[in-house]
Amino acid sequence: MGCGKLFAALRRCKQLQDDNTTKLSRCLGLLDLTALGVGSTLGLGVYVLAGAVAKTVAGPAVTLSFLVAAIASAFAGLCYAEFAARVPKAGSAYVYSYVSVGEFIAFTIGWNLILEYVIGTASVAKGMANYIDSLLNNTMANTMTQIAPINISFMADYPDFFAFGLVLLISILLGVGVKESTKLNNLFTTLNLITVAIVVVAGAMHSDVANWRINKEDIPEEYRGKAGEGGFMPWGVAGVMAGAAKCFFGFVGFDCVATTGEEAKNPKRDIPLCIVFSLAIIFAAYFAIATVLTLMWPYYLQDADAPLPYVFGQVGMPVVKWIVAIGAIFALCTSLLGAMFPLPRVLYAMGADGVLFRPLSNINSKTQTPILATILSGLLSATMAAIFNLDQLIDMMSIGTLLAYTIVSTSVLILRYEEDSVIIMNGVKSLPETPYSIVRQIWQSASDLGVAVGVLGAVLVILLLVLYRQPRRNVEHLTVCMNVYLMVQLDYHTWVT
Repeated sequence: MGCGKLFAALRRCKQLQDDNTTKLSRCLGLLDLTALGVGSTLGLGVYVLAGAVAKTVAGPAVTLSFLVAAIASAFAGLCYAEFAARVPKAGSAYVYSYVSVGEFIAFTIGWNLILEYVIGTASVAKGMANYIDSLLNNTMANTMTQIAPINISFMADYPDFFAFGLVLLISILLGVGVKESTKLNNLFTTLNLITVAIVVVAGAMHSDVANWRINKEDIPEEYRGKAGEGGFMPWGVAGVMAGAAKCFFGFVGFDCVATTGEEAKNPKRDIPLCIVFSLAIIFAAYFAIATVLTLMWPYYLQDADAPLPYVFGQVGMPVVKWIVAIGAIFALCTSLLGAMFPLPRVLYAMGADGVLFRPLSNINSKTQTPILATILSGLLSATMAAIFNLDQLIDMMSIGTLLAYTIVSTSVLILRYEEDSVIIMNGVKSLPETPYSIVRQIWQSASDLGVAVGVLGAVLVILLLVLYRQPRRNVEHLTVCMNVYLMVQLDYHTWVT
């Protein structure tokens, strides 16, 4: 009896309620939400990612890598948009999985989101600290490495107190109030987009199509072993797909707007629209930056750490070089705020449901924000930023995000089948034995057994086979497949972590 009750508790789903009441402040409009989505996503990646992927993985075909990553993110974005319209509540993927596949999976994905957002905030803070330090000739890094070195392979070389302080500063800003922090985010996002536009226009004036047609024999001897076969796709399709897995990091963050279900003025309309608008703006920026970057300078000569300042310095445009440097700081500020914003909302939702400590759901009457959740979020993220290196943080965040997207995509399918499979008999709703119920039983069985990664892969295959036979649109099926494929592209250290 005890085990039966436990399994029933693990399988129970949160009831869908069309309830507009909330303790949080409903003050975010469509423009605010779109700026939050763009600002949280268009950060470190737009100034670093394109050059790094072009040099080491994809070459000029990094543009196609961004396209593939954008398609994968767009499919996930459509799923988030549909769920946001159905369930306009704080909590994002945690709430979505709770109403469709049960409490155990929701609890698991909630913790996954916590780790994702903690690591995401830490990685942006770390990247921002490294970037600012590089403008100061790495003075902080050199000093701290001598004073307090950390001799552990998977951790940072030194405790990064600057990154620690940046996270705490953002935490204080978010604790003051969502309206105040959103105004600052709107300003910084606007400045970031202006910087991107300047880069694209100035870069187009120094573009040369010949840099997309470099023959292997024309590559200098010292680079030939590391430059692939030359041309537009020096590492072939495999390089494009491997680049897509890395470029996916550049699209992580748009889902933060899904946590604003209780702070948006009109969540059912504005959140889906802002997800679509955000992804369109983000892809346009990445594609344009990757295009001009690889047209301005050969892919194998790119600087993987700071490609834009390096390339503009090489073509004799020092003014644009410094505009890029300043614009990157604005971008990193908005990215840090956007990365930190969702975490207290997830903790708030889990605390309100009782799957985490209830005090996390307490809302300050003056600021109308979850103060305790915000403080705890800041401390966790700041600690991660201080002791881990950037590469480790980025990979851990990518796999966590892909897993969350996969769960949301599957949850949309399950919720659709649930609605279509409900039969009303004598005034009582019941679920007949349909492919939906089979799908749901598979998920609930997996919950009961605490399924491992290998078993989860097998379950996903079974789900796809069952769902494939249904007369439904295939976009969510493709979403699951693409997310799983991109997760497989990441190295085994990331899976173990």
